[in-house]
Formats: sequence, C-alpha cells, structure tokens
Amino acid sequence: MIDRSHVWTGSLNDRALGPPAGTRVGLYDTTLRDGEQTVGVVLAPEEKLEIALGLAAAGVDRIEAGFPRVSAEDWRAVELMIAADIDAELWGFSRAVKADVEALVDLGLSASVIESPISDLKLDAIGVTRESMLERIGDAVSYAVENDITVAFFGVDGSRSEPDFFRAAYQTAHDAGAAEIVVVDTLGIASPEAAAQLVVQAVEAVGDDVPVHWHGHDDFGLATAAAVAAVRAGATWVHGTINGMGERGGNADLAESALALEALYGYTTNLRFDSVRALSAQVRDSSGYALEPWKPLVGENLFTRESGAVAAQFHDPPSIEPYSSEVVGAQRGLVLGKKSGIDSVRIRAEELGLDVDDEARANVLAAVKELGVRKGGLVTDAEFTELVTQLSAS
Repeated sequence: MIDRSHVWTGSLNDRALGPPAGTRVGLYDTTLRDGEQTVGVVLAPEEKLEIALGLAAAGVDRIEAGFPRVSAEDWRAVELMIAADIDAELWGFSRAVKADVEALVDLGLSASVIESPISDLKLDAIGVTRESMLERIGDAVSYAVENDITVAFFGVDGSRSEPDFFRAAYQTAHDAGAAEIVVVDTLGIASPEAAAQLVVQAVEAVGDDVPVHWHGHDDFGLATAAAVAAVRAGATWVHGTINGMGERGGNADLAESALALEALYGYTTNLRFDSVRALSAQVRDSSGYALEPWKPLVGENLFTRESGAVAAQFHDPPSIEPYSSEVVGAQRGLVLGKKSGIDSVRIRAEELGLDVDDEARANVLAAVKELGVRKGGLVTDAEFTELVTQLSAS
C-alpha cells in the first residue's frame, strides 16, 4: 500500500471523485500465460518459476501458472510452482473442454479460469452454435467444481458479445458452480465507460455476491483506464501482466493499474511498489525485449532530468514529480545535454566533486550544450569532467 505522504497529486482528484474509496482490489497476474503470447517470447519452466517467486514477493495475490493441457513446458512449470509452495494463489487456465480440466485435476491445481468464446464473431469462426457453447460451458464448469476446483468463468471476447448471450453465458457458468466470473475485453476495444457497463451487466447476470474480474488489453491505449473504470463499477479483481506484455498491443499493465487505483482513486492493493522495477527488469531479461525509457512506474527516465528549468527545482521533488521516487524504489538524478541549464552544471559538478565557480558555469554550460548537439545525445560524466578541465586550463 502506498504511503500517501509520498503522493503529490494535489486535491484535484479528491474534488472530482470525493473521498478515497479505500476498498481493496485483488491483483491477478497472467504474465506466464497471456504475457508469454508476446511474439517471439519463450519462457522456460525454470524462468517461469523465478518470475512467479518474484510476483509473489511483490505482493501479487494470484498467479496464472499456465495452460498445462496444451504445453508440456507449461505442465512442467506448473509442477515446479506447486512444489515451490509459492506465497500466492496459483491458478490454472483451461478451455471449456473436459480434457483441459482433467489436466488441472491431475496436477492438483485447486483453482482455474475456464474460458469460452461468447461473441458471435468468435463462435462463427470456430463453427459452434450458441446452444452448443452453453452446453460446453455448463459441462466443463460443473466437472471442475465436482473435482474441487474453484472456477472463474472467462467469457472470451465478451466486449463484442450480444447482451442476451453475454448474460446467458455467465448465468450458465454460475448455475454450474462458477464461484467467480471474468469480464473479458479480448481485443481491447472497450472504452472505460463501456468497461464499466459490462461489469454492471455481469453483476446483474450473476448477483452482487459473486466476485467479478476485469481482463483487458491495450490495443487502443486504454487498458489502465478501462481497468480503473471496471473497478469503479464493481469489479474486485484486475488482471494484467508485468510491463503490459502480451500479443498485439499487449495486456493491461498490472502495476500501472495498481498505481492508478491506489494513488489516484484511493483503492488499496497488496502490491509492493518498491519491488516492481526489479520485477520488470527480471521479466524483460527473461523475455528478451526492450522497454521504452518513458514507461510509467518502471521506465529509466522517470526520475532522471535533463531540462535546465527542471534542474532549478531539483531540490524540491514535489514541484517536478507526481510521486516520490521512494514509492517505486528508484534513484533520482540529473544528466547533461542540449537542454541543460546553469543549475544542471552546478549540481552535477558538485556531485562529481568538480570545482566550477559561478563565473565559469556559463562557459561550461555553453560547452555542454554544444557537445550535446554535436553528439545528438547526452554528455557523459567523463566528457563533462574533460570539458571542465579544459576550460579551467584555458
């Protein structure tokens, strides 16, 4: 939970939203299943185990361990996680197919998502009628429940389903014993307002005593906003991945959703935000992809400043940052380049133990700017030290 004294967002959100919600939201991570669907990413069972341990250490409540029926590697990864006695709930993933559920039973998983397409677009693509799909949903869920598996029904492409079949699918799953339901925006097409409406429709279908999850994707860049809207409409679980990885535009970024929910809306989660940057790097290294440096929460540029105007206020973090670097365990720092100012030179010289008096700073700054333009990038500490030495000798 965030230390509110380290969040510097002012009173705007409180004026717009009213008192902080205070309600707890559960975090369900699907990095090891949906996240691995990122093009070109292959996570070995041992890597999945290490990531799962990192997720648990960061306070993630539920970890989707994988889809064991379709992959021997996923089967092995789930075995490793169960044996490790990870301090988080392990969930499986299954289609509404009896053989998939049998794999969960054989592994000894006690909870799983059971998925089924519920939009006519998806049903037509696989050649299955609505009636047949409802029968499959009922059979798979009831079989899982009979084998002591807690089920959350996952309606694939629910955001493009017809309202009547959306309701029928969730009611069928609930009647068969599904303890929870997942509202799913498979292609990331739901606006925040539509996400809220879908959650309300789901609650109306199964009753307000059934926990509702939100699972969204980021194809239109609205995954975090949609997750927040879903929670405000009644969802108590948010799905996502580390770094927002996933196929196409990726999944909702779990940590970003948690940060927005806590810092802006006043919900609580169990996420340890000061662990997220290390976890982000771990997942990135295992997956073999780069991350944009300006990415919220985990980007390397978030607490690094080049602008001279900002450097003049660097001593006063609340004036230039929306929350403290301590929240996410990051280091603050100044770098030098084209956009530097007099204060940039003063601060960096002091940090490096260089003697640059008031009269010399303007000349040093001019040299820094010129080199930054010529390089088309930042001036390194070694280059800055050399500039100071050359100008001092002239």
